[in-house]
Amino acid sequence: MQHFHFNHIALAVKDVNESIAFYQKVFGLKEIENTASNSKTRWLSLNEHKELHLIPVPEANIQIVKEVHFALSTTDIDMCAAHLSALQIPYFDWLGVQGKIHVRKDGIKQLYFQDPNGYWVEVNNATYK
Repeated sequence: MQHFHFNHIALAVKDVNESIAFYQKVFGLKEIENTASNSKTRWLSLNEHKELHLIPVPEANIQIVKEVHFALSTTDIDMCAAHLSALQIPYFDWLGVQGKIHVRKDGIKQLYFQDPNGYWVEVNNATYK
């Protein structure tokens, strides 16, 4: 069987500039060159050769549920929660309680928030437990 590795996630966004600014503000992601095309799609580095591709689709009717999300890990989830609060970005536990960090059965802490297009983003401390 072949081995596969995660490469990138692509999101359809209404305003690519707003989305780039949001992800840079929240996570400090560095924009990298879109080497695939001359389109208006913009790429951000998630480090370790992993990327977030933001594809402008201004007329899209984006319908999102929390079960469809992507997750990033951090060493200090409490600091992340404080950062989101300082940016006035509400975050929630899995059940939807605002301002609460969820603790999974395995002890991993996680929180969820939405980007400008409504996509859910999870931040957890999975690799740092």
